[in-house]
Amino acid sequence: MDLDHPLDAEADRLKQDARREKNWKRWGPYLSERQWATVREDYSPDGELWKSFPHDHARSRAYRWGEDGLMGICDRECRLCFALALWNENDPILKERLFGLTNPEGNHSEDVKECYYYLDSTPTHSYLKALYKYPQAAFPYERLVDENRRRTRRDPEFELIDTGIFDEGRYFDVQAEYAKAAPEDILIRVTVFNRGPESARLRVLPTLWFRNTWTWDAAYEEEGHWPRPRLEQDGEDSVRAEHATLGRFRLSAAPGPDGKPPSWIFTENDTNLARLFKAENAGPYVKDGFHACVVDGRADAVNPSRAGTKAAAHYILDIPAGGQATVRLRLSAESEKPAGDPFGPDFATVFDARVRETDAFYEARIPCELTDDERLVSRQAYAGLLWSKQFYEYILPEWLDGDRGQPRPSDARRRHPNRAWPHLYSRDVLSTPDKWEYPAFFAWDLAFHMLPFAHIDPDFAKEQLLLLLREWYMHPNGQLPACEYDLSDVNPPVHAYACWRVYKLTGEPGGRDVGFLERAFQKLLLNFTWWVNRQDAAGDNVFAGGFLGLDNIGVFDRSKGVPAGGRLEQADGTAWMGFYCTTMLAIAIELARFNPSYEDVASKFFEHFIQIADALNHLGGDGLWHEEDGFYYDHLRCANESIPLRVRSLVGWIPLLAVEVLEEEIIHAELPQFQKRLFWFLKFRKDLLKSIALMDRKGEPGSRRLLLALPGRERLVRALRRILDESEFLSPYGVRSMSRAYKDQPYVFRAGGQEYRVAYMPGDMETTDFGGNSNWRGPVWFPVNHLLVEALQRYHHFYGDDLKVECPTGSGKFMNLLEVAHEIGERLGRLFRPDEQGSRPGQGPERRFANDPHWRNLVLFHEYFHGDDGRGLGASHQTGWTALITRHFKDCAQGRRAEAGRRTTPTK
Repeated sequence: MDLDHPLDAEADRLKQDARREKNWKRWGPYLSERQWATVREDYSPDGELWKSFPHDHARSRAYRWGEDGLMGICDRECRLCFALALWNENDPILKERLFGLTNPEGNHSEDVKECYYYLDSTPTHSYLKALYKYPQAAFPYERLVDENRRRTRRDPEFELIDTGIFDEGRYFDVQAEYAKAAPEDILIRVTVFNRGPESARLRVLPTLWFRNTWTWDAAYEEEGHWPRPRLEQDGEDSVRAEHATLGRFRLSAAPGPDGKPPSWIFTENDTNLARLFKAENAGPYVKDGFHACVVDGRADAVNPSRAGTKAAAHYILDIPAGGQATVRLRLSAESEKPAGDPFGPDFATVFDARVRETDAFYEARIPCELTDDERLVSRQAYAGLLWSKQFYEYILPEWLDGDRGQPRPSDARRRHPNRAWPHLYSRDVLSTPDKWEYPAFFAWDLAFHMLPFAHIDPDFAKEQLLLLLREWYMHPNGQLPACEYDLSDVNPPVHAYACWRVYKLTGEPGGRDVGFLERAFQKLLLNFTWWVNRQDAAGDNVFAGGFLGLDNIGVFDRSKGVPAGGRLEQADGTAWMGFYCTTMLAIAIELARFNPSYEDVASKFFEHFIQIADALNHLGGDGLWHEEDGFYYDHLRCANESIPLRVRSLVGWIPLLAVEVLEEEIIHAELPQFQKRLFWFLKFRKDLLKSIALMDRKGEPGSRRLLLALPGRERLVRALRRILDESEFLSPYGVRSMSRAYKDQPYVFRAGGQEYRVAYMPGDMETTDFGGNSNWRGPVWFPVNHLLVEALQRYHHFYGDDLKVECPTGSGKFMNLLEVAHEIGERLGRLFRPDEQGSRPGQGPERRFANDPHWRNLVLFHEYFHGDDGRGLGASHQTGWTALITRHFKDCAQGRRAEAGRRTTPTK
């Protein structure tokens, strides 16, 4: 990664921001895409968040904890916001935000029902581009709700594109672009394309507003003491904004394509109590005033004095068939406003420069060995990753107690699981999984986001990982918060892995950020201790954890106890802790090379790993390994009996992830105390190493490699036989989360007078068990596939060509483990590469994405993928962990580079 490239202007901006010389990241795409129906905004007595704050309320009701908007931006504290509002003169409501179904409405839970795409962004958001496809006919709100309600869980979801509303090109492509001339001088260009066969009119309302911080009388934060901000018209073409802490800004609007300036309208960002609750409004101008003015034709709904806390420039565009129209705006701090005409020649010059700089930035970071299509996918993956940053505010004392200016919350609030986190104080820009479906932080998602982030913005990656370890996030007992639905939920412990990988990805040996790694390690020690104290019920190094992020992977709900009063011994929980141990050992060894005091901690994690490995493989005989099946299983322990739950799933291949290779040369030369303890352990605790070779050695004395892995060589090979079997785990598009063997013959388990059935479901869950939004019984999930690929690479680093396995199983073709890792990565890549018909499997069967030039190069990054046909499922903009495709494309490029080198090297 070359951040010192002389022509890399974006790299210079990143450095300026990191040194706090220029605040390039103060403004960005930090607006949520759904603030309604979130845990934070739910003040209902029964906790029914989807019902208490529906989409229908969103246009009329002020938010307490954030804002949302269409392709918008805001400052990093979400004080002043900008986004688009649209009206096609047919819709029943002004389009100010994305629409989607709530969890009870969708046949597969909540789901956005819009077509929008993140096309570009630099890490400092010096350039941003997104696209929204807006139908010219009335948006089919009711039809989407009714049809999805009618469908069963066995039916596919009914999407906006399925309604036929985009047929004949009768829609607008609305493209929003932002370019920064300076950190707080933001140029805005909105280009609307009429894709239809006839002239069509569109009203475009670029909107500027303040987040409502004045209604609540907040007690725990400075926002409660801010005076009410103000927007007011200043001349024919601009609005002046003034905020106590943000300062003065100006939004200027250029004349429209017809040469006429837009009209300005103003209202207040206050709740319309009269519409929603039949109560008296505080004033005549409320949040939905623009809807009332534009859609309902009520001129009295906006402030004639041209002032308020919400303002919009109202453009009316008549666009011919196949034509386009552009509107231009400029948002500038008073201190950085342009000296002359805000829309003079420099406007186009700045945009052209930022586009060139963005191209140059990614040209230096996306390997040239990739195809044009792979580079396009990578570019949009990074764009989605960057657009999914979000201002996230959640202050638990204030949320629990309520605001001084509002009625006290129901007593039910005090029974919410989050009551155990009164210290949590989040008021930050966070990387979120999907700003519509999951508009909050999710700890284990965020950890995976940081791997692709490390390649384009190392400082942000490190800051985010450290942030969740800080005392206002991490619980005093050491637990990391999971997500806003239940902060106490237990996710796989992957935070240490992310810290270790980001450390290695963001610098070459000898030039890495040891300070970052040390800061993270100190807090991770607390988290590791929490796991040991809370999740090892019997103290025998066999761990639980419940869902562990895998929701319905178990035979029964692993987060709600087990049948017949038993105790669940989880293969994945135990393996995750082995994985945690190997990662902490690697970090401790690295830190000990700079500070010998860490050698003792390295010894601790080495020995703890051996204890966990011994328990997983030998406790009670074979531990959680099943010799006949050649696989790891959860066990149900009742009294003195341990019953294996013989369902082959992701649970059974998580143990393969815990592998680390130690270099004896480094240990001998730099870690004398660790070496002393290591050799003592190998000599006197052979009872723990057993015959499965939990610790293998290879090479000549003094330069040997030592392998730490949960499965020994034989068990590794046997487990891979299952994983690489196309009739079980290996799909054309990666490794499934459950064996396909259960498609026609479900696994059946009986206990406590109940029968539990587990069937292979390659797509969305077909029942409402486990909350209904649980889909780990067959689909391909990127994060665990990525971990498996990396683990196989580490195994190969030790075994080399001495270990080859049949891949696919039964094919007669044998590969070393690096080749197996490459094969899985290639299958993951197929999700995004066009096939012979031009279709990307991950986009599903919709032919527009293959044939239509206005759809063909638009890529979605889904939450998970169908285990048989590869179509994307779940959240459609979960670019966070699915952006890991960029890592696999980089591996592909490296392989092509090596192959090209071999072809050009002359033979002797």
